Amino acid sequence: MIRVLYFASLRETVGTDAEQLPPAHAGSVADIRARLRARGGAWAAALDEQRRVLAAVNQQMARPDTPVADGDELAFFPPVTGG
Repeated sequence: MIRVLYFASLRETVGTDAEQLPPAHAGSVADIRARLRARGGAWAAALDEQRRVLAAVNQQMARPDTPVADGDELAFFPPVTGG
């Protein structure tokens, strides 16, 4: 299973902080984001291609082409600014 975590406004938009995806969803960060976005509704809004969303795989910052495999944790979160 792939554990997917959602943080901040993404969590609020999709209505959950985590879910498990079957290994068949493995691929790149971009692949998984596209599959989730294809659910439509809140998922499409939260993970829209035009929206800047950061990702981490196993608590390491990830790029869209970073592979995600069975047993990995994938986190999505909005960019954070601070002062």
